[in-house]
Amino acid sequence: VPMHDIALHLHKAEERGEDLPIAITLGNDPIITLMGATPLKYDQSEYEMAGALRESPYPIATAPLTGFDVPWGSEVILEGVIESRKREIEGPFGEFTGHYSGGRNMTVVRIDKVSYRTRPIFESLYLGMPWTEIDYLMGPATCVPLYQQLKAEFPEVQAVNAMYTHGLLAIISTKKRYGGFARAVGLRAMTTPHGLGYVKMVIMVDEDVDPFNLPQVMWALSSKVNPAGDLVQLPNMSVLELDPGSSPAGITDKLIIDATTPVAPDNRGHYSQPVVDLPETKAWAEKLTAMLAARK
Repeated sequence: VPMHDIALHLHKAEERGEDLPIAITLGNDPIITLMGATPLKYDQSEYEMAGALRESPYPIATAPLTGFDVPWGSEVILEGVIESRKREIEGPFGEFTGHYSGGRNMTVVRIDKVSYRTRPIFESLYLGMPWTEIDYLMGPATCVPLYQQLKAEFPEVQAVNAMYTHGLLAIISTKKRYGGFARAVGLRAMTTPHGLGYVKMVIMVDEDVDPFNLPQVMWALSSKVNPAGDLVQLPNMSVLELDPGSSPAGITDKLIIDATTPVAPDNRGHYSQPVVDLPETKAWAEKLTAMLAARK
């Protein structure tokens, strides 16, 4: 995937006509699998993040051939190189998009050394049409970095739901400083490290809409979107080649749906005071629920 960090290293190696040394680890500690799927910034360390989640430094080992740092808990280590400027057709493979990838012209890896534990365990995750176990692993790991990267530049951002298909669709809740602000946040989401390759559709909602509550999101879409002015289509944008809707593979139009309430100087629509539940509504709902449960 051109947007991944290793693609930068491969590009530089191929410019010099050199193979790129690599180490591939199998049967990893689940926390390493989780961090490997997390779209961190280029200068952020997956090992440091894994250590933060463990609340202690993550143990690493040295790969015997390349000398690379590898996770201490890995069951198998494959060392070798990505051969410079060499490609072969591989696939199709079932992918997280719920479709087969088709045959693709991919890099070639030469394995020079295999190290493994006694009776190693091979870890595999089921993926396909959501929801599968990989969606539950990738979803939170996609939401948090995207939220942090947006929040650092736009403190008004309240929450980011990028649970769906590794963030190909994102729902973002934000306060608004002025007209058009929500769309600017949506544009920025598409140009974050993860957004460049994944975020192709963004639904922007107000701060009082929970992006993880789909009935609330559907209400915002139903009542606040005017297709004449609230759809922003961006042609010929980058996306990962595995997106089955891209044409050619890796190029797609992207879409921002602005389901927020307009603020000045944007004066479109006629939005009156929204209906708000009385403070005691929740308490009464809980009492009625308890009474119904007691009858059973």
